Amino acid sequence: GSPCPGGPCPGSVRGQGCVPVGAPRQVTAEQLRARGNALFQAGDHGAALAAYTEALSLSDAASERAVLHRNRAACYLKLEDYTKAEADATKAIEADGRDVKALFRRSQALQQLGRLDQAVRDLQRCVSLEPRNKAFQEALRALGSSMHEKMKAMSCTDSKVEQMFQILLDLEEKDADKKQKAAQNLIVLAREEAGAEKIFQSDGVRLLMQLLDTAKADLMLAALRTLVGLCSGHRSRTTAILAELGAPRLAAVLGVEHEEVSLAACNLLHVMFDSLKEGLQKDFRGKEDAVVLDSSRDLKLLIQHLLELLVLEGASAHGRDNALNLLIKVVPRKSPKETNNSLSLWVIDQGLKKILEVGSTVCGSLGSLPVTENSRMSTSVLLSKLYEDLKCDAERENFHRLCEDYVRSWFEGRELPGKLRAIQTVSCLLQGPSDAGNRVLELEGIMDSVLSLCASVCEAHQLVAVEALIHAADKAKRASFITANGVNLLKEIYKHSERDSIRIRALVGLCKLGSAGGTDFSMKQFAEGSTMKLAKQCRKWLCNEAIDVGTRRWAVEGLAYLTFDADVKEEFVEDKAAMQAMFQLAKSEDRNVLYAVASTLVNCTNSYDHEEPDPQMLELAKYAKQHIPEQHPKDKPEFVKRRVRKLLVAGVVSALACMVKSENPALTSSCRELISRVFLALVEEAEDRGGVVAQGGGKALIPLSLEGTEVGQTKAAQALAKITITSNPEMVFPGERIYEVVRPLVSLLHLQRTGLENFEGLMALTNLAGISERLRQKILKERAVPMIEGYMFEEHELIRLAATECMCNMAMSKEVQEMFLAEGSDRLKLMVLYSGEEDEKLRRAASGTLAMLTTLHPPICKRIPQVTVHWLEILQALLLSPSVELQHRGAVVVMNMMAAAREVAEQLIASEMLEILSVLAKDKDKP
Repeated sequence: GSPCPGGPCPGSVRGQGCVPVGAPRQVTAEQLRARGNALFQAGDHGAALAAYTEALSLSDAASERAVLHRNRAACYLKLEDYTKAEADATKAIEADGRDVKALFRRSQALQQLGRLDQAVRDLQRCVSLEPRNKAFQEALRALGSSMHEKMKAMSCTDSKVEQMFQILLDLEEKDADKKQKAAQNLIVLAREEAGAEKIFQSDGVRLLMQLLDTAKADLMLAALRTLVGLCSGHRSRTTAILAELGAPRLAAVLGVEHEEVSLAACNLLHVMFDSLKEGLQKDFRGKEDAVVLDSSRDLKLLIQHLLELLVLEGASAHGRDNALNLLIKVVPRKSPKETNNSLSLWVIDQGLKKILEVGSTVCGSLGSLPVTENSRMSTSVLLSKLYEDLKCDAERENFHRLCEDYVRSWFEGRELPGKLRAIQTVSCLLQGPSDAGNRVLELEGIMDSVLSLCASVCEAHQLVAVEALIHAADKAKRASFITANGVNLLKEIYKHSERDSIRIRALVGLCKLGSAGGTDFSMKQFAEGSTMKLAKQCRKWLCNEAIDVGTRRWAVEGLAYLTFDADVKEEFVEDKAAMQAMFQLAKSEDRNVLYAVASTLVNCTNSYDHEEPDPQMLELAKYAKQHIPEQHPKDKPEFVKRRVRKLLVAGVVSALACMVKSENPALTSSCRELISRVFLALVEEAEDRGGVVAQGGGKALIPLSLEGTEVGQTKAAQALAKITITSNPEMVFPGERIYEVVRPLVSLLHLQRTGLENFEGLMALTNLAGISERLRQKILKERAVPMIEGYMFEEHELIRLAATECMCNMAMSKEVQEMFLAEGSDRLKLMVLYSGEEDEKLRRAASGTLAMLTTLHPPICKRIPQVTVHWLEILQALLLSPSVELQHRGAVVVMNMMAAAREVAEQLIASEMLEILSVLAKDKDKP
C-alpha cells in the first residue's frame, strides 16, 4: 500500500494499505509483532518496543504474550533499561521455563545490574538446555572469571578498610604522610561500588562520624569525600547514612569557618539530595525491596536544616552562601516538563522569610548576619528560581503577600535601621523576581524613603538607597517616575559626592537611564558627548586598583549599559588596560560581576539578536511618520570584526572560560546564554578558531551547550560545530571530551533550528563519524540517523549534500549498513539515484556511500538491481564521467557487485560494462 498523504494513517500496517476512515481498526497482535520485528531489525528499538507493547494489549494467548515479553526484553537491553529488561524476561520465563532466549536475555540484564550470582544461574540453565551452543558456553566462562576477580577484590578490600581507619583514628600516629595516604586510599576505594559497599558494611559510617568529630580539617575532608562515594547514586545507603549522621550534624559541618570543609560538606549534601531524588541506578534490587523508602521526608528534613542555617548567627558567611547555592540547585524543578513543584511551595511557606533575612542584611550594621559580597546575589537568584517555579496566579499571589508582609514588618513604625533593611529587601527582590520587587516598591513610603536616603550624609545608608534606586531604574514600571524624580538627584550625587563608592553607583544609575534607547542610534538620552564622558570615567574607575573590587564592579555595570553606543565600544576595545582590568574582575571571587562582564562583551561583539527590517514596512513607517530604529555606522560588520580581534588579543577567551568554570549561582541561565553568544561571535572567522581552542574555549563550550536557556545551548552548540568543522576534533577535544560533543551537535539537527545550524551540525557530525566506530555508535545512540536521513530530502542543495556526506561516513557502522537492507526502506534507492544526479559533489558523496556499503556489506550488491531500473546506466555514467574520483567510486561498486553474486555479474557482463572497463583498464594516467 502507498503511504497516506501527511504520514502513516493510524490504521495502516506496512504492506496492507490503509483502513478507511470510520471503519474499525483491523490491526491484530500478530501484525503488530511483525511490525515490531521489522522495526527492531532496522535498529529503531524505541518504535519496536511501542509495537510489542500495543500487541500485548491485544493478545490473550499465554504463549503469544510470552514471546512479546521476550521481544520487549531485547528492546529494553538495546535501550539500556536493564531493570525493565529483567522484568520482561522473567515474565517470559514464568510462562515457559525452557525459553533459552528469555533466560539468556535475563542473564545479560542481571549482569548489567551487578547481580552476577543470579546471572550465572540463568546462564547455567541455558547451557544445560543447549549444551552445544558456543555463545552460551563463552558467556558463562567470561562471567565466571569476572566473578572470581570480584571475590578476590572483595577479600583483599576487607583488610584494607580496617587498616585505613586504624591509621586515621590513631591519635598516637604522627606520620602525616601515612595519614594522608590512608585518607586518599579511602576516598578512592569509596568511588568503586564494591569498595563503597565494603566500607558501609564494615561499620564505616560510625568510624567516618568519629573522623568528623575530631574537628581536624584534613580528617573531616577525608570523611566527607569518602561519604560522597558511599552516597553517590545509591538511595538506600544514603538514607541509612542520613539516619546515622543526622541532618543537624551535616548542617553544622556546612556552617564551619573552614572554607574547604564547608565546600566539601556542600558537595556531600548535593550528592545526597540527588541520590534521594532519583538515585536508584546502582542499588541492588533485593536490598531496595526490603526497605520501603520515603525520600520526601528525608529531603524536607535536610532542607529544613539548610533554611535554619541561613539565620543561624554562629554559621560562617561562606557556609551561608553554600546553603543558598544548595537550595538553588535542589529545590526548583529541573525542567517545566516536571509537573510537581510541591518542594518549592513548601520552601516558600516554611522558609521565604528566612531567605529574605539574608537578602535584607545590611553589611556592617549592628547585629547583622555574617555575609559575603556574593550572598545577596545568591539570595536574589534563589528567590527568582522559586518564583519562576510557581505555576498559577494563586501561588504567585501568596509569594507577593509574604514578601510584602516581610517588608512592612521592617518598614512600618521602625527606626532608620529597620527602614534600611526594608529598602535592602526591595533591592534584593528587584535583582531577582522583579515582579515581586515592583510590588513592594509601590508600598506606601518606600520610594520616598529611597529618594530621601540618597541624600544621606552616612555613606552606608546612602549606598543602600542609591543601589535600590539603580535596581529600580531599569524596571519599566518605575523608569519614567525615576527619570522624572531621580535623574537630577543622581546627577547631583555624581557631581558633588566626595566618595567614589557613591559616585560610581550614581553613575551606573545615570547609565541605565541613559541607555533606554538600546542600540538605536537615533534615540540618544544624553547630550552629545555625555555618554563618552561617563564611559571614560567608568574605565578610569575600573583600572584604579586602589578602589575595592566591590566598587569597581559597578564600573563594569555602567559599561554594560553604555556599550549600547558604538562609539563607547570602539573606545573600550582600544583601552587595553580597561579590558585587562575587566577580565581580571571576571576571574575574581566577586561573582556578582559576571552578568555585567558578559553583557558588555555581547554589546562589543554585537552578538545580540537583531532582525533586518522589512523594506516595505520601513516605507510604511516613514509614510506614517513613525520612529524608525537606526544602526550606528560603527556597528557595521567590518567594525565588529575588528573589535572581536582586539578582544581576542586582550585574552577574552581565558576570562570567559574562567567565568564558565565558576560553580556559582550568579552564573544563571541568562548569563550562560550571553557567554554562549560571545563565543559564537569569537569563532565566526575560521582563522580565529585555533586561538579560541588554545585558550580553553572548546572545553568551556561543552557545559554551555548542555545546560541553560534553549537559545544559549543552541549558540554554544553552533560554536562547537564551527570549531569541529575546521579543526581536527581529536586535537581540539582530547580523550573522553570528544564524546561529550556529540549530543550538542545532534541538537542542531532538530527541525526548529535554522538551515545554517542544520548545515553546520551535519558538517561537524560528518567529521566525527569519520574518526572511529565508538563515535559512530555515540551518534547512533543519540538517535541522529533518522534526522540525517530526513535532511537527504532537503530542497536546499548544500544541506542535502552535507546529509549525504554524513551518511557516507556513518555507513561504516554495521547497524547503518543493515538499515539499507530493511524491508520497505528507500534508503538504498535514494543513494543509487543520487549517484546519477547532475550535482557532482552530491554524486561523489552518494557513490562514495555505495562504494563503502558494497565493500563492507556484500548482500547490498544483490539488492542494487532491485531498487531501480536505471541502476546500470547510473553505474555506466559514473565510469564514463570526466571526474577521476567518480570513475574510481564506480569501478569499486562494479568490482564488488561482480564478486557478490553470479546473477548480478551476468547482468553486468550482458551490458556494455565490459567494454567500458576494458577502455578504462588501458588508461595509464589513472593508475
